[in-house]
Amino acid sequence: MPAYNSARTLQQTYDEVPFDVVDEAILVDDGSVDETVALAREIGLTTFLHEKNIGYGKNQKTCYREALLRRADIVIMVHPDYQYSPKLITPLAGMIAYGEYDAVLASRILGVGALKGGMPLYKYIANRFLTAFENVLLNYKLSEYHTGYRAFTRELLESLPLEENSNDFVFDNEMLAQIIYFNYRVGEISCPTRYFPEASSINFKRSVEYGLGVVATSIKFRLQRMNLARFRIFDHQGDKLPTVTRKFPVKRRDANLESSQTNIDAS
Repeated sequence: MPAYNSARTLQQTYDEVPFDVVDEAILVDDGSVDETVALAREIGLTTFLHEKNIGYGKNQKTCYREALLRRADIVIMVHPDYQYSPKLITPLAGMIAYGEYDAVLASRILGVGALKGGMPLYKYIANRFLTAFENVLLNYKLSEYHTGYRAFTRELLESLPLEENSNDFVFDNEMLAQIIYFNYRVGEISCPTRYFPEASSINFKRSVEYGLGVVATSIKFRLQRMNLARFRIFDHQGDKLPTVTRKFPVKRRDANLESSQTNIDAS
């Protein structure tokens, strides 16, 4: 769970996590100014804290690194803002566990979930435009590239040069472009979504910056495919997350379980 000021929705999200299939829940807080960390510790989440806000992409890098260090075979990212349904963790994990896919996306666009769930019209239009643009340049077919609800195999997370990616919101899109570039199998399922005041959402200015980053990532992908340029995010020799595991005990849901907390220097 990559978290930033998620205290108002964390408990709701946690309560719907299917712990019959989830071995451990990890939360990384990116310098929140609310009670996210205190609540995460009270709930019993394995908690890591960036001492200052570094960015959504950096938050994910920490999430995946800590999951890999704990020997996770399947890693699922769900935002603790309760915008996506944690109940879908089970089918997401199943599509990977049975060997059909290396990554699975929970799409807000499949079906009628996006607008019905309250997605602002301008975001919906931008989503459709950017997805069409990417499907052409990446020569792929997805219903959307912008969902924050995703599942991955350990092998995929270990092999991608994720440390080359942005620390900002475009990290999500760079990661998907890498997955497609390196020929991993991507599946999708339909996911209802909820837009409400407590759910996190980037403002219009940041949305524009993200959109420009998506366009730039797609162009980089196409240029490298055509051997006209080379970029570190599509280089197998690029910096990857650490793969050496630590021997942590698996922490299952337990009312008496105390969480761990680690502060991470933002430098």
